[in-house]
Amino acid sequence: MAFLASDNTKDTGTEMSFLQHLEELRWHLVRSAVVIMVLAIAAFCFNDFMFDTVIFGPLRQDFISYKALCSLGHKMGAGDVMCMHVRPAHLQTLSASEQFFNHMWISLMAGLILGFPFVLWEFWKFVRPALMNQEIGPVKVFVAIASMLFLIGICFGYFLLFPMSYNFLINYQVSSSGIVQTQNTFDDYISLISTMTLVSGIIFEMPVLVYFLTRMTLLTPQFMRKYRKHAVIIILIAAAVITPSPDVTSQMVVAVPMYLLYELSVFVSAYVIKKHKLDKI
Repeated sequence: MAFLASDNTKDTGTEMSFLQHLEELRWHLVRSAVVIMVLAIAAFCFNDFMFDTVIFGPLRQDFISYKALCSLGHKMGAGDVMCMHVRPAHLQTLSASEQFFNHMWISLMAGLILGFPFVLWEFWKFVRPALMNQEIGPVKVFVAIASMLFLIGICFGYFLLFPMSYNFLINYQVSSSGIVQTQNTFDDYISLISTMTLVSGIIFEMPVLVYFLTRMTLLTPQFMRKYRKHAVIIILIAAAVITPSPDVTSQMVVAVPMYLLYELSVFVSAYVIKKHKLDKI
């Protein structure tokens, strides 16, 4: 098995040894880690903006998503059905170190999100020497698309998925007696917003995952088309769970982007099959 050639050895036709290959990979990882840490430190220093504007944004009634959804509901003739009324929140801390460590965690998350395109670019530079000339263009497109999908997923999780889910959960009551009251903690809030936002970004990488699974002949567009109805049911159930109201309009706001993502994955799988002639469409 031939090892990847570095930029210096590709022209001479020589191959890298296994240790040289690891050394090259190490420097790509080091550069990626440095960029992530620099961005994380910058986010740590701008704590007022990071928390008051970004992290605590969904706790305010004037959050852009709430105004946009309410306006959309009125334009569609649904009245105030899609208008969410945010309950005033005061997040509690239960330990002296809770604010500091959550500050560090959010800063690291910001560094990872903002530095993700650079990490993919470093990955591209690592694999580029092993590619044929005709493969370089498609891989460049892959890096751009993967970065774009991840950032779109982050925005989807932050502006739609988290606000709807949080308002549903914070107002949920197991009984109408009012005996149980939710007093949210700062740690729980940070955990929920960071997890849902990051997971949403990863989920939006599904077309990229489908691309590689199809290249490895582990997935076909026929399989995805066959189970499309099952996927639609799962998407509708997920949208019904995370939306704060039972109306169809608000559920479609969440379900439609997820369904389009699935259809995009089917298209990607079919493209790979056609391009590499792995199967007949």
